[in-house]
Amino acid sequence: MTQTTGSDGNKAPPATVREVVDRLRDAAQGDETSLDDVVKGLGRASFVPVLMAPALAVVTPLSGIPLFSSICGIMIMLVAGQLLLGRSHLWLPRWLTRQTVPSERLRDAAGWLRGPADWIDRHTGKRLTALVSPPAHRLIYLACALCGAVMPLLEVVPFTSSILGVAVTLLSLTLLVRDGLLAVLGLAVIAGAVAVGVTIV
Repeated sequence: MTQTTGSDGNKAPPATVREVVDRLRDAAQGDETSLDDVVKGLGRASFVPVLMAPALAVVTPLSGIPLFSSICGIMIMLVAGQLLLGRSHLWLPRWLTRQTVPSERLRDAAGWLRGPADWIDRHTGKRLTALVSPPAHRLIYLACALCGAVMPLLEVVPFTSSILGVAVTLLSLTLLVRDGLLAVLGLAVIAGAVAVGVTIV
């Protein structure tokens, strides 16, 4: 019924956005790629890259697949929630890791993300590190978990899931490269998403 994601000594966690994107592309084999394939490709101990991957995916054309944003939101909520609880091993339910996307569309999405990923990697650094140090980093985990939790509820509201995906990408990148300025931007994007949702509803 469940699947526990433990450490993989053969694969170091990605250290840049481009590495996350390249591993997403490499995971796309055959006709369909499962979320379990993606998690394995990122490295089984890679909490933050696994948090970033669905956030990146939901800002690409993949978000047009029915229920894709909801699946990504649930995955973001579970990963961020476990970071918040201080778990050392990632657990994901088997029904979630069995979900698949067309491999060709995943490869296309990864190709679409390469340019932005390179730009982000060139323009990030260690800034405002107090925002990513204990206990402030728990606010980032909580914000990501809340974004993931509401994505399934807001899938019918145009653009909202993609806006939240941008926010989670920025917040997870904050954790990856310890750039607190990105946390400020991510929280600002969340505020913008809330404003868009309220206006549309």
